[in-house]
Amino acid sequence: MRGKHRVVVSTKRLRYDFELKRNLTIVRGDSATGKTTLVDMIQEYVNHPSGSPVELSCDKTCQVLSGALWREQLAGIKDSIAFIDEGNEFVKTDDFAREIQRTDNYYVIVSRESLPSLPYSVEEIYGIRTSGKYGTLKQSYHEFYRIYGREVLAHKVEPEMILI
Repeated sequence: MRGKHRVVVSTKRLRYDFELKRNLTIVRGDSATGKTTLVDMIQEYVNHPSGSPVELSCDKTCQVLSGALWREQLAGIKDSIAFIDEGNEFVKTDDFAREIQRTDNYYVIVSRESLPSLPYSVEEIYGIRTSGKYGTLKQSYHEFYRIYGREVLAHKVEPEMILI
Protein backbone atom coordinates (compact mmCIF):
# COMPACT_ATOMS: atom_id res chain seq x y z
CA MET A 1 0.00 0.00 0.00
CA ARG A 2 1.19 3.47 -0.78
CA GLY A 3 -0.03 6.92 0.09
CA LYS A 4 -2.01 8.38 2.93
CA HIS A 5 -5.16 6.85 4.33
CA ARG A 6 -7.60 8.71 6.55
CA VAL A 7 -9.47 6.73 9.20
CA VAL A 8 -12.54 8.10 10.99
CA VAL A 9 -14.07 5.92 13.72
CA SER A 10 -16.99 7.33 15.67
CA THR A 11 -20.01 6.78 17.85
CA LYS A 12 -22.41 9.40 19.20
CA ARG A 13 -19.98 10.11 22.04
CA LEU A 14 -16.49 9.47 20.61
CA ARG A 15 -14.65 10.30 17.42
CA TYR A 16 -11.16 9.33 16.27
CA ASP A 17 -9.94 11.01 13.11
CA PHE A 18 -6.38 10.37 11.93
CA GLU A 19 -4.26 9.84 8.86
CA LEU A 20 -1.79 7.00 8.27
CA LYS A 21 1.28 7.90 6.23
CA ARG A 22 3.45 4.80 6.59
CA ASN A 23 2.83 1.10 6.82
CA LEU A 24 3.66 1.01 10.56
CA THR A 25 2.13 3.42 13.05
CA ILE A 26 2.63 3.08 16.79
CA VAL A 27 0.14 4.54 19.28
CA ARG A 28 1.44 5.10 22.80
CA GLY A 29 0.05 6.76 25.88
CA ASP A 30 -0.98 6.48 29.48
CA SER A 31 -3.88 4.42 30.78
CA ALA A 32 -7.37 5.69 29.96
CA THR A 33 -6.32 7.79 26.97
CA GLY A 34 -8.48 5.81 24.55
CA LYS A 35 -5.99 3.49 22.86
CA THR A 36 -7.84 0.26 23.55
CA THR A 37 -11.19 1.97 23.00
CA LEU A 38 -10.11 2.78 19.44
CA VAL A 39 -9.27 -0.88 18.71
CA ASP A 40 -12.46 -2.08 20.45
CA MET A 41 -14.58 0.27 18.33
CA ILE A 42 -13.02 -1.06 15.14
CA GLN A 43 -13.57 -4.65 16.31
CA GLU A 44 -17.22 -3.85 17.07
CA TYR A 45 -17.67 -2.44 13.57
CA VAL A 46 -15.91 -5.42 11.94
CA ASN A 47 -18.06 -7.91 13.88
CA HIS A 48 -21.39 -6.08 13.29
CA PRO A 49 -21.05 -3.63 10.38
CA SER A 50 -24.77 -2.99 9.95
CA GLY A 51 -25.94 -3.34 13.57
CA SER A 52 -23.18 -1.47 15.35
CA PRO A 53 -23.37 2.03 16.85
CA VAL A 54 -19.82 2.48 15.50
CA GLU A 55 -19.31 4.19 12.18
CA LEU A 56 -16.08 3.63 10.26
CA SER A 57 -14.95 5.63 7.28
CA CYS A 58 -11.78 4.67 5.42
CA ASP A 59 -10.73 3.99 1.84
CA LYS A 60 -9.25 0.64 3.00
CA THR A 61 -10.74 -2.27 4.87
CA CYS A 62 -9.92 -2.17 8.59
CA GLN A 63 -9.34 -5.34 10.61
CA VAL A 64 -8.23 -6.23 14.13
CA LEU A 65 -5.44 -8.78 14.51
CA SER A 66 -5.24 -10.59 17.85
CA GLY A 67 -4.66 -13.81 19.73
CA ALA A 68 -2.83 -17.04 19.13
CA LEU A 69 -4.23 -17.42 15.60
CA TRP A 70 -2.67 -14.18 14.34
CA ARG A 71 -0.88 -15.98 11.46
CA GLU A 72 -4.12 -17.38 10.12
CA GLN A 73 -5.83 -14.01 10.48
CA LEU A 74 -2.94 -12.23 8.78
CA ALA A 75 -3.05 -14.66 5.84
CA GLY A 76 -6.61 -13.49 5.15
CA ILE A 77 -5.88 -9.76 5.36
CA LYS A 78 -4.87 -8.12 2.07
CA ASP A 79 -4.56 -4.43 1.13
CA SER A 80 -6.05 -3.42 4.49
CA ILE A 81 -5.28 -1.64 7.74
CA ALA A 82 -4.70 -4.02 10.66
CA PHE A 83 -5.10 -2.72 14.21
CA ILE A 84 -3.34 -4.55 17.04
CA ASP A 85 -3.99 -3.79 20.71
CA GLU A 86 -1.38 -4.00 23.44
CA GLY A 87 -1.22 -7.31 25.24
CA ASN A 88 -0.74 -9.30 22.04
CA GLU A 89 2.71 -10.72 22.71
CA PHE A 90 3.26 -11.75 19.09
CA VAL A 91 4.02 -8.13 18.07
CA LYS A 92 7.33 -8.37 19.94
CA THR A 93 8.57 -11.37 17.97
CA ASP A 94 10.95 -11.52 15.02
CA ASP A 95 8.49 -13.93 13.39
CA PHE A 96 5.78 -11.27 13.34
CA ALA A 97 8.24 -8.69 11.96
CA ARG A 98 9.14 -11.04 9.09
CA GLU A 99 5.52 -11.89 8.32
CA ILE A 100 4.25 -8.31 8.07
CA GLN A 101 7.07 -7.32 5.73
CA ARG A 102 5.64 -9.81 3.23
CA THR A 103 2.24 -8.09 3.18
CA ASP A 104 0.77 -5.00 1.54
CA ASN A 105 -1.09 -3.92 4.69
CA TYR A 106 -0.77 -0.94 6.99
CA TYR A 107 -0.48 -1.67 10.72
CA VAL A 108 -1.55 0.43 13.70
CA ILE A 109 -0.05 -1.05 16.86
CA VAL A 110 -1.08 0.08 20.33
CA SER A 111 1.83 -0.52 22.67
CA ARG A 112 3.49 1.13 25.65
CA GLU A 113 6.62 -0.93 25.11
CA SER A 114 9.30 -0.48 22.48
CA LEU A 115 9.16 -2.91 19.59
CA PRO A 116 12.78 -3.40 18.46
CA SER A 117 11.94 -6.11 15.92
CA LEU A 118 9.74 -3.76 13.87
CA PRO A 119 11.11 -1.24 11.38
CA TYR A 120 8.92 1.75 12.26
CA SER A 121 9.81 5.40 11.92
CA VAL A 122 10.15 7.61 14.97
CA GLU A 123 7.98 10.07 13.04
CA GLU A 124 5.08 7.62 13.13
CA ILE A 125 4.80 7.23 16.90
CA TYR A 126 1.69 8.99 18.20
CA GLY A 127 -0.23 9.59 21.38
CA ILE A 128 -3.95 10.30 21.65
CA ARG A 129 -5.10 13.72 22.77
CA THR A 130 -8.69 14.17 23.89
CA SER A 131 -10.67 17.34 23.55
CA GLY A 132 -14.27 17.91 24.53
CA LYS A 133 -16.28 17.51 27.67
CA TYR A 134 -16.20 14.50 29.97
CA GLY A 135 -19.28 13.35 31.81
CA THR A 136 -21.71 14.87 29.35
CA LEU A 137 -23.44 13.69 26.23
CA LYS A 138 -21.33 15.95 24.05
CA GLN A 139 -19.05 14.24 21.62
CA SER A 140 -15.37 13.90 22.53
CA TYR A 141 -12.87 14.23 19.73
CA HIS A 142 -9.65 12.29 19.77
CA GLU A 143 -6.68 13.22 17.68
CA PHE A 144 -3.24 11.74 17.26
CA TYR A 145 -0.29 13.92 18.11
CA ARG A 146 3.33 13.31 17.18
CA ILE A 147 5.43 12.25 20.17
CA TYR A 148 8.81 12.85 18.55
CA GLY A 149 8.90 16.08 16.54
CA ARG A 150 10.90 16.93 13.50
CA GLU A 151 13.77 19.00 14.76
CA VAL A 152 15.53 21.37 12.43
CA LEU A 153 19.23 21.52 13.19
CA ALA A 154 20.88 24.94 13.17
CA HIS A 155 24.16 23.56 11.81
CA LYS A 156 25.44 20.53 9.94
CA VAL A 157 26.29 17.55 12.18
CA GLU A 158 29.76 16.16 11.53
CA PRO A 159 30.39 13.14 13.79
CA GLU A 160 33.93 12.33 14.85
CA MET A 161 33.26 8.60 14.83
CA ILE A 162 30.51 6.20 13.75
CA LEU A 163 30.20 2.82 15.48
CA ILE A 164 28.69 -0.02 13.52
